[in-house]
Formats: sequence, structure tokens, C-alpha cells
Amino acid sequence: MIEKINEAKDFISTFTNNKNIDTMIVLGSGMGGFEDNYEPLSQVDYSDIPNFLTPSIEGHAGKLSLVSINNKLTAILSGRAHYYEGYPIRDLVIPIRAFSLLGVKNLVLTNAAGGISDNYVPGDIISITDHINLTGDNPLIGKNLDTFGPRFPDMSEVYSSNFLKLAEKVSENHFEFKTGIYAWFTGPSYETPAEVQYAKNIGADLVGMSTVPEAIVAKHAGMEISAFSLVTNLAAGISKDPLNHEEVVEIADKSKQKLQGFMKEFLSELNSDN
Repeated sequence: MIEKINEAKDFISTFTNNKNIDTMIVLGSGMGGFEDNYEPLSQVDYSDIPNFLTPSIEGHAGKLSLVSINNKLTAILSGRAHYYEGYPIRDLVIPIRAFSLLGVKNLVLTNAAGGISDNYVPGDIISITDHINLTGDNPLIGKNLDTFGPRFPDMSEVYSSNFLKLAEKVSENHFEFKTGIYAWFTGPSYETPAEVQYAKNIGADLVGMSTVPEAIVAKHAGMEISAFSLVTNLAAGISKDPLNHEEVVEIADKSKQKLQGFMKEFLSELNSDN
């Protein structure tokens, strides 16, 4: 596995001319095309990067863009492969680990999610405070890669409290600040009403099919993490209507301007020296 990660890291290092990258963001649903807000310094398809997986889901373009935000180099990863596509979980997180070897310290994750909390409506943007892994899998299973971190990494604060404070500050210009706990299911089937009720009973506010593997390995590697969910639907048993992917895409598209406006300001503040 370390060989695969190093191959990806070496390619990206050459691609960036060994320049220091401060921040990386992974774009989920609702964030498609976000990279077009910036003049790209360079772009490359995932398919050209050794051991990067190419997403097959609508809205996940599968390309890496390097841009300058506040004169700091930022990597924008347009889309991700998902566990439900059948890939080994350790392969899913190669991008995060490759960038961590390149010295990236700030990670921003975004996703679309089903809302459980009574306080949520479709179109809400939620700052994730914690997660619950309900899949039975973990990208750290197997031989520990000591290059990244310890065998038993602490997970008491996966999502940076400093970044949460920054998100609250920035959100004042865009929407009501809301937080929540994200429960990770494998998918691709949506959760049953009983599963949603179980997740709610154990403290979840959101359900989704991504993000947690990336957050786990990023925390293992000592990165500072923030994550945001766009509520694209109310989860099964909460919504009165059957769930479908078209609804997710529709709400993501309608919320695109609000979400991306917030994210532009958040990244600008994140890359600020103040």
C-alpha cells in the first residue's frame, strides 16, 4: 500500500513542481464545478494520476486542480470514488494520504447527506462536528503505516474546533449556522426507516455514504479537518416521499450558489495569515 501512495505522491509532487500545498478540498455533490471559480494553475484527470480512482457518479468530475487562494496553493479534488463502487477502502483514501505526505495540513471535505434532525430542511448546509461509522470497515485495518501515524490514533476531535468556529463566523454572511453528527452507511441503497431511526437514536443528525474514511486517515496523519454536508433530502421515514438520486441532484443544483459562495469565503479565510 505504501508503494501505491508514494507513486501518487511522486506524480503530484512533479505536477506541482515541488511547491508547498497548504490546503486541499474534496468536492461532493453540490460542489461540482467549484474549481471554475478560480484560474487554474494546472489541472489533471484522476485517470492520469497513479492509483487514483476515477468516480463514476454524476457530479464527480474526477480531476485535480491547483489554484491560488490568498497566494497559497490549494488542491481542489473534483469528486471522489465511493465505497459502494466496490473498491477496497484503503484504495479510496490514497489521495488523502498522498497529499499528507506532501505536507498538506488543512483538509476540507464536502458531501450530500440525508437529514435526520428535526431542525434541518433540504438545502441546509451543516458543519459536521463528529461522525459515527456504521459500516463495520475502517481504512486503518491491517498493518499500520507508521509513516502517517500511530497504531491507535486518538479520535476525540476528528473535526477541528478551530475550523468550526471559522465556519460559524463565515456562515453569518450566507445562511444560518447549523451543526450535526454524520453517520456513515455503505450504500448504494438508501437507508431504511428502521436504520434511520437507529442512527437518530444513537445521536446522528445526518446519514451519508462517504467522508468518514477520508476523515479517519487524515486524522491519523495529523491533518486539521473540516467537513460540510449539504442536506439534499430528508432521510427515509422522515421524508413522506420515496427517495431517489434525481432529488439529490436537483437540491444540490438549487443550493449550488449558496454553498459555493460560502466555501469561497471559508477557504479564503482558512488560507489567511490573520
